[in-house]
Amino acid sequence: MSIPNLESLEPPKVGATLQSLRQAQGLSLDELSRRAGVSKSMLSQIERNQANPTVAVVWRLANALRVEMSELLGGERTAAPAIEKVAAHSIPGMSSPDGLCQLRILGPIDLAGQFEWYQLTVQPGGVLESAAHEPGSREHLSVLSGSLEVSAGGSIQTLATGETARYAVDGPHAIRNKAKPDGEPAIALLVVLHP
Repeated sequence: MSIPNLESLEPPKVGATLQSLRQAQGLSLDELSRRAGVSKSMLSQIERNQANPTVAVVWRLANALRVEMSELLGGERTAAPAIEKVAAHSIPGMSSPDGLCQLRILGPIDLAGQFEWYQLTVQPGGVLESAAHEPGSREHLSVLSGSLEVSAGGSIQTLATGETARYAVDGPHAIRNKAKPDGEPAIALLVVLHP
């Protein structure tokens, strides 16, 4: 049994594959850097085969590009399913500090910072207050059940079930459920569009 000469084995060169996948998705180095949490200089070095990424970096890049790690390492791409089903328990969520507002993150993580959508549940008396987003950002709030009050840009609107508000969020803004304490929670679809 012969033992391979380990000195002759080289790690896979992922540079050309990374560059090809990035360009096929129309991503700049800056955008991929932001999505993957990997510095632009490191990405540039990897693409020029001047650096070999760690497993952690390959994992981040594969997730940011929505490919399998094996494809990034030079293997074949696994065909994406015709329908990607996400189980209810796998949908991440977050709550306001007082627990009266819950957001279920319905959009995929790779669209964060561009286009996001959430299921928003606001208990009676709950307020979801937000600081200003970047200039040009907008929210679309569609009430599915109950009633919500939206304040943005110095204006206030009350929305009933079935109504939608569209408003700029480049200033402080808030969504409130003004129902009495024994009232029903309000449920809405919240879409955030970034410029």
